[in-house]
Amino acid sequence: MAKRRRVLALFSGTLISGLVLSGCLGNPPSRDGTSAGSASTAIPVASNANLEVKTISLGYIPILEAAPLVIGVEKGFFAKHGLEVNLSKQASWGAARDNLVLGAAGGGVDGGQWQLPMPQMISEGAITNGKKVPMVILAMLMSQGNGIAASNAVKDGNLTVDLKTSSPGFFDKFSQKQGRKFKAAYTFSKANQEIWIRYWLAAGGVNPDQAVELLKVPAPETLQGMRNGTMEAFSTGDPWPMRIAKDNIGYLAATTAQIWKVHPEEYLAVRSEWVDKHPKAAVALLKGLIEAQMWLDKPENKDEAATILSTRKWFNVPLPVLQASLKGQYKLGASGTPETNPAMGPLYWNSERGVISYPYKSLTLWFLIESIRWKFFPGTVDTVEQAKAINDKVTREDLWRQAAKEVGVPAKDIPTGSSRGKETFFDGVVYDPENPQAYLSSLKIKK
Repeated sequence: MAKRRRVLALFSGTLISGLVLSGCLGNPPSRDGTSAGSASTAIPVASNANLEVKTISLGYIPILEAAPLVIGVEKGFFAKHGLEVNLSKQASWGAARDNLVLGAAGGGVDGGQWQLPMPQMISEGAITNGKKVPMVILAMLMSQGNGIAASNAVKDGNLTVDLKTSSPGFFDKFSQKQGRKFKAAYTFSKANQEIWIRYWLAAGGVNPDQAVELLKVPAPETLQGMRNGTMEAFSTGDPWPMRIAKDNIGYLAATTAQIWKVHPEEYLAVRSEWVDKHPKAAVALLKGLIEAQMWLDKPENKDEAATILSTRKWFNVPLPVLQASLKGQYKLGASGTPETNPAMGPLYWNSERGVISYPYKSLTLWFLIESIRWKFFPGTVDTVEQAKAINDKVTREDLWRQAAKEVGVPAKDIPTGSSRGKETFFDGVVYDPENPQAYLSSLKIKK
């Protein structure tokens, strides 16, 4: 009986591990992003790299921010520098967080793709039930490429980036007519996609804590949610806003590029202990990432990138949707006005503000300043001074600079400081990283 109990305990532990890894969507992800039972062709890893470790496990969510990680694996950029990157698709941002806490040694991941300020708040234990797991932000994965889609049910509202001009009084009228608040959704609370929709509403004079109901909904559920009326608007990364518009379920009310050109988006971040133990491998990871981002930004590679990402192995999204997304081909507004502007689409390497990939502390800090604005993490981030201290601990720029030099990035393209300078939003608000308090004070709607 004792032996039988031990067997049952072992089986139960294995089952629970599988459930944690699978989140809520069936089979646990494989280490290369494939579904259980499928196979992929491994790219030989360079054997002459003198790294402390040869492998790293990273999680990803199937949106365009993950493209540099996928391309780095598929095109062999990581392998070229001696590192085998094992990517596992995460069922949700919550599952990604939980797998990061487990760590690769516990069946989880070493790091991956993150909305901000998730790495800072995981480091502080603010979103991990008090368990602090120090992390390091190593690079920005992408700029732009996100949007706020609106349901066809609110086409009469003609929602655009500038709500004051296009839709004055709409949200009050909606509540009076429907007998409930307008519902706006995002994929994870107190991070990028909630911050975008809050900024958009507040810039339009709409208090997001009073005039609307905010919901957390996983990205794959958005299409059906829009169809059945679960939400009137959704903020997330492409290909989902693009797909909502292409499938005529809704329309693209605003892109995040319209809100803030060349804005910070999602980042590559890894557990601090992994980086501390494996600094050479961390640089190799960044070298592969940088080369993948350079490759992705070339117009002649967009179709191949879309073909790779569209497969069941990675995003499982129709090829035309990804082709349009990567090329910045949008249908904007309730009228679906076509617009092709790569400079307003996803950017992976080049931009009018310089290199995208560099982890400027001025940009990673902004997400913490917005957290103060909305009182997201009381007791953890209440003041600008606390935000700066947390940001300085988590964001590292030195490893990126080393990787860029080793991979041959021209010196003129390698930032030497921690600030990109002043940032201006579509509504005229200015964020000066040298004076975040002035930015906070200038915001008319806050909590």
